[in-house]
Amino acid sequence: MRRRRKAVTVRPPASRLLPAATAVALLAVLGPAATVHAASTGTPTIRLSAAYLSGAVGASGDPVVTVSVAQSGADASGLTVTASASSRSTVAGTGDVRVTGTGTGGSRTVAVTARAQGYADLTLKVTGADGKSATTTLHYAASPAVQRAADARYLTGASDASAAVDAGGGYVLVANDEDNTLRLYDGAASGAPVRSWNLSSALGADKEVDIEGAARVGNTVYWTGSLGNNKDGVYKADRNTVFTTALSGSGAATSVAFGTAGHRLREDLVAWDHANGDRYGFAAATADGQTPKQVDGFNVEGLEFAPGSTTTAYVGFRAPLVPPSEGGKALLVPVTNMDQVARGTKAAFGTPVELDLGGLSVRDLRRNDKGQYLIVAGSWAAEDNSAPYALYRWDGVAGHQPVKALDLPTADAGGWESVVSVPDLDVSGGRVQLVTDDGSADLYGDGTQAKDLAHPEWQKSRSTFFTLG
Repeated sequence: MRRRRKAVTVRPPASRLLPAATAVALLAVLGPAATVHAASTGTPTIRLSAAYLSGAVGASGDPVVTVSVAQSGADASGLTVTASASSRSTVAGTGDVRVTGTGTGGSRTVAVTARAQGYADLTLKVTGADGKSATTTLHYAASPAVQRAADARYLTGASDASAAVDAGGGYVLVANDEDNTLRLYDGAASGAPVRSWNLSSALGADKEVDIEGAARVGNTVYWTGSLGNNKDGVYKADRNTVFTTALSGSGAATSVAFGTAGHRLREDLVAWDHANGDRYGFAAATADGQTPKQVDGFNVEGLEFAPGSTTTAYVGFRAPLVPPSEGGKALLVPVTNMDQVARGTKAAFGTPVELDLGGLSVRDLRRNDKGQYLIVAGSWAAEDNSAPYALYRWDGVAGHQPVKALDLPTADAGGWESVVSVPDLDVSGGRVQLVTDDGSADLYGDGTQAKDLAHPEWQKSRSTFFTLG
């Protein structure tokens, strides 16, 4: 008969047991990941600060996107981000994608070098612990190379830059003639605006004001619409606007507040011209059905104050030329109470100024504290760089003719539209920053005008620095 074994309970030596309180304390220090590491890692995540990005062939310092990665149960600094595929490597391949920031938490910066004009979808892959991975798509668009590429920067978020003023510290406040939003950019870098202000509500505007000129006096910026009919020859009241904004702070800390607005300068100009024998044809040029961009049209594109004045401002015309024919002179009309016109007061006018710009008209003008002016001169007709552009210097005195400082490069996308500030023109080697309006340009070779692109990250204007002799 077999004897039944007695059950024996085996206990580990007392020296290998931890008191319950000690075990709890140790777990609190080491964390739950210390118990099961491999089983606690999840699938990585990858997010883009923007799913769309633009660049340019041969550009220096193109815009970038930020990538945020994470993985539960793993240190984000150990995750790797790579480009794993491209839909069109002739535009940008996987080897043209640069990722920086590895080993510094969950943030990475992605930059792309453009090979050719066009579009490419780039697959970005994050790989984490246990070989787990995830992907996302960056939609990339590349514009062609331009002249002076090393001096060019791209201001994204809008393509129709039409007026600009210096905000201090290298920052630029830019207007766009397709909306009523002012955008603040770092003028030394390519990329999106650091801040923006939509003024449509403050202006009571249903459509774009068609901002075309700006002038800064202290911390007040005066802005003017084009005042003319639209491209179809139809009068749009919102374009008949002069308004002010007040700036506080400077540089990246600049803030913008709406000031006042007036809506009668167009009518006052027409009445003034009629009272002086219709010399400039303003009444005919503003009639229903008359388009503004004609040699005898009515279209304002420049605004700056007269030497030593904070009340008299020169209104610069893209059209008409005087006389309205090839080789005509550019027209400035002094408004002697611009500070009040921006409040709705009837305008008063001084003696008009006619400038010989080699048959070109005013696209912008800017004055520095020494009373020195730079004038961007271009064709009354051209929407791009298909016609000559030039930069002239002037002393602001009626009867004194401007002198050409340089011919501006043509053939690239966009038309020269704005001058940000004026260096001391008595000192050789001063640098001036000009901005293009690229709204009508086919930036990516698919026949789409930049202003019609669906994604603001693909819309852009170009700013370029020039050195003056």
